Amino acid sequence: MGDYHFVYKDVEGASTQWDDIQRKLGNLPPKPPAFKPPAFTPAEDEASAPKDKSWIQDKTEEELEELEDSKDLDDDRFLEEYRKKRLAELREAAKVRRYGSVIPISGSDFVREVSQASSEDWVVVCLYKEGFAECGLMLGCIDELSSRYPATKFVKIISTDCIPNYPDRNLPTLLVYHHGAVKATHVGLKSFGRRCTPESIALVLCQSEPVLNDGKIGDDDSSREAVMAGVRRQFIERVVKDHEDKSDDDESD
Repeated sequence: MGDYHFVYKDVEGASTQWDDIQRKLGNLPPKPPAFKPPAFTPAEDEASAPKDKSWIQDKTEEELEELEDSKDLDDDRFLEEYRKKRLAELREAAKVRRYGSVIPISGSDFVREVSQASSEDWVVVCLYKEGFAECGLMLGCIDELSSRYPATKFVKIISTDCIPNYPDRNLPTLLVYHHGAVKATHVGLKSFGRRCTPESIALVLCQSEPVLNDGKIGDDDSSREAVMAGVRRQFIERVVKDHEDKSDDDESD
């Protein structure tokens, strides 16, 4: 009668007492480590994440459009209204024409660039001639303003190309256009105070009309007030800096 051997198989990874004795004697290889699944880390569910104004604020125009029929906002009337408001702001901002520099034009360009400019644009025209120190000072100032207020259109044109026989004594001259019509005329530098600076020009341009536009959303009055407040602050900062520079020069002497 042959020998019968009963082989007992336990749960995978488990060990019998006999196996443990054999391993101590060196008759079996070390027991492999028991399988341990990695710790469960639930993925962040965007749908369950809290939604607030910042969640809307961070989205692009295309993403906000896609949310129009989304279930994410079905139960939140406030966020849906804010989505519509934010979308309107982005669309309005996209319409704002940006310039950012003084555009040189010729007489043949005037109608297209100034008289027929977009009705939403304020256009500041500088009449000048080369070789006049006052014109150089004015051009430097409006160059700085054009970069500060990129939604306002600044152009420059040789005075006699714009108006034949225009007197040199009137240079430089600023013409302000809106809706194709002249809204203001500023002849020479005397209109801008004792010292002609970007800030003094900005104060005069915005005195009664929202000529300067930085492209931010808002009605004309609030935009003008914001620009004026900023200009006044810059004006004070420039005066203080000039005073400090003068004091340093005096001390060095």
